Amino acid sequence: MSPPDSLENERAHTFREASARSGEPGMSVIIGKDGGTKWRPPPAHPAGHILWLTGLSGAGKSTIAQMLKSRLDAGGQPACVLDGDALRQGINADLGFAETDRAESVRRAGKIAALFADSGFVAITALISPYRSDRGRVRTLRPDRFHEVHVDAPLHVCEARDPKGLYRKARAGAIPRFTGVSDPYEPPETPEIVLDTAALTADECVDRLMGYVREMIARTITTR
Repeated sequence: MSPPDSLENERAHTFREASARSGEPGMSVIIGKDGGTKWRPPPAHPAGHILWLTGLSGAGKSTIAQMLKSRLDAGGQPACVLDGDALRQGINADLGFAETDRAESVRRAGKIAALFADSGFVAITALISPYRSDRGRVRTLRPDRFHEVHVDAPLHVCEARDPKGLYRKARAGAIPRFTGVSDPYEPPETPEIVLDTAALTADECVDRLMGYVREMIARTITTR
């Protein structure tokens, strides 16, 4: 009878050999208690999509994105959030707020969101992304799986909320090129869904998004 350590090594060796022979991506090997092996095919791939939340600062994009992710996680649907503020502390830290920098910020976020969607995630992207042309270019990456969500709140409502004091600083001239104050925001012309956060609570917005997500995933599965 083999000592425990040598038995584990033998099983690991069997796994490596079997994996090398399979040559099939996603295939895995189950090793039984007797050391025998059997193939297990990859699980059915969930339906990946991009939910692109766009709107003014203070409209509620980040709050809704995080709440939606929690709901999807609880239901077993892989999801991730790409938040504009978080991205600016990481991969977009080298970018400013000129129009060309904003375009590059959206391009990078779009590429990452597409990769997550290809892996079966619902990629929830929460960026102001003020220009229609930039959002349109992201749509072309995955045109059948890109869903534009306008998180809509009037400027005066966003200014009244002003959770980070950014509007106050922008009005004082401390923040140049601030969307809605000294830079334009181009609202979507034909978004897949509009969330009026001046009239709806965050929970109501997430309820509507959850209904939409269920439908879009169901459509994806039935068309495969």
